[in-house]
Amino acid sequence: MGVALVLATAVFAAGCGSSSSPSATSSHSPSATAPSQATPPANGSIGPEGIPLENGPALAPASSSAPGVTVDGIHCARLEQLAYHIHAHLQVYVDGQPRSIPAGIGMVGRVAEQTPAGPFYGATVCYYWLHTHASDGVIHIESPTPRLYTLGEFFDEWGQPLGSDQVASAKGTVTTFVNGRVWSKTPRDIPLLPHEVIQLDVGSPRVPFGPISWAGTTL
Repeated sequence: MGVALVLATAVFAAGCGSSSSPSATSSHSPSATAPSQATPPANGSIGPEGIPLENGPALAPASSSAPGVTVDGIHCARLEQLAYHIHAHLQVYVDGQPRSIPAGIGMVGRVAEQTPAGPFYGATVCYYWLHTHASDGVIHIESPTPRLYTLGEFFDEWGQPLGSDQVASAKGTVTTFVNGRVWSKTPRDIPLLPHEVIQLDVGSPRVPFGPISWAGTTL
């Protein structure tokens, strides 16, 4: 665990610029300045994980190109793997407008439990080690052993392209922020670290980085 986090910190430093389900198998319960900027749209109401739900249409459907098949060494298991369990957050803007990260990414046989704060998804078949339970941008990293995962692996598992000029079906120059700092490498290399806040701006106008608060959640 210590070695993994030291490695992750080194990777992060290299990339930054100066400047629960209803299934019986789930253990969860719902509960740098850009040259041209847009006003960041406010996120929606608080979702079932205590994080605001993201506004805008889904960036892509919550499906994968080959459900259940191992991707980048990431397996789809009947039970959620909680030996290594952390969370990161992703927000995407396309031409200054928000696009939401859908619930149920990384789940095969997904099914929603309706809660007062909105639907909370679980899997009836299997969970990939990287997945989303709600449309709040929270990526759950749940692995049987400590390991450094990347945003590129999450998109591979999702079956969506990611690079310096494309995020899913959205094409254009990608400006990347990690915890408020510009990320100068490909967004594929961003390590998914505890409470990492990642923002991808595709095209222009670019949206100033918008932090989120994990306070008051169990994440």
